[in-house]
Amino acid sequence: MSPSPRGGKRPGCPAATAVFAIGMAGTTLPTPLYGLYREELEFSELMVTVVFAVYALGVIATLLLAGNVSDSTGRRPVLLAALGLSAVSALCFLFEGGLPALFAGRLLSGFAAGLLSGAATVTVMELAPPERTARAGLAATAANMGGLGCGPLLAGLLAQYAPWPLRLPFVVHLALIGAAAVLTWRLPETVAPRVRRPRPRPQGVAVPPQVRGVFAPSALAAFAGFSLLGLFTAVAPAFVAETLDVHNLALAGLVVLSVFLASTAGQALMGRVGQRRALPGGCFVLVAGLVLVAASLLVASLPLLVVGALCGGLGQGLAFRGAVTAISGAAPAEHRAATVSAFFVVAYLGISLPVVGVGALTLWLGLRDAGLTFAGCVLVLALGVGPHLARRPPAGG
Repeated sequence: MSPSPRGGKRPGCPAATAVFAIGMAGTTLPTPLYGLYREELEFSELMVTVVFAVYALGVIATLLLAGNVSDSTGRRPVLLAALGLSAVSALCFLFEGGLPALFAGRLLSGFAAGLLSGAATVTVMELAPPERTARAGLAATAANMGGLGCGPLLAGLLAQYAPWPLRLPFVVHLALIGAAAVLTWRLPETVAPRVRRPRPRPQGVAVPPQVRGVFAPSALAAFAGFSLLGLFTAVAPAFVAETLDVHNLALAGLVVLSVFLASTAGQALMGRVGQRRALPGGCFVLVAGLVLVAASLLVASLPLLVVGALCGGLGQGLAFRGAVTAISGAAPAEHRAATVSAFFVVAYLGISLPVVGVGALTLWLGLRDAGLTFAGCVLVLALGVGPHLARRPPAGG
């Protein structure tokens, strides 16, 4: 808790962490519901992946155009704006009348995530006591990945065991957003007020020449890892239902949760593994996870899919945090924000483009063979990047 100007106590780092998790949960809430939307609106698996990819476009656009806006306007206004966008996104799904509403909801959700990913992370760390900065960084990571994982679980449980499967998850999330908005309103502002605030300018994408040797393999590793996350958040429920013949939506949500929890664990492990070994090691663990995911589709085994999700998520988290540390450490201070933004653009392209490819392949190959093709392509990418990073580990960070 932080002192309030009126003599009371204001919520601090834990409250900001909760706000972050609630906001991110909304971005994956529709994941186990896509099959129900397919039945209701009669569209293909390709359209499911396109609807999902619109979210990534919203995130990328926000990172490029407004990723640094909280530095000038303050953290609280940006957090409140993100929660407002998340609420409007939930309303689009709550009152959906067809594909346009789904596209609008996903795009708004991407805008919200783009604002939250920067402003909420910084807020969590700024509200922590100086001696707990490292823990605050891990708390921000856990809120981000934990929120992304809890969204599908919440929606799956409500859709499976409660009435109104396409309505109640969004009603509950709207209530959570309301609580998060109250917490946000009471958070202390960590940006000093300015007499005249400069107009926020798009920060764009820039990779300084001296960073490119670290940036390219690190970004490719992130692309591969985020491709796995995209697969689980867009297509895994369809795999569970159609390929594995398991039709419990709560179980599908739990499968998606497992990959995000494993990613959080992988990021937490980097302190013990070390940044120089985290990137190549994470790539090799990701390869093992992809092999297990492919094997689960071949033999139609749900336990094998869960083990693959845990292994792949662990590798993704380890490589991701190692990549962020290497790039931010290698970039000059005056170009650090733009370089990290460029890295996230590549990562979010990884979460969208390969998944749309899977959706397109399902039209010709079927869902199982499309999943196997995806696993093979990402496996080749990770196998190409991993040995390179093992021979030439990045020195940044």
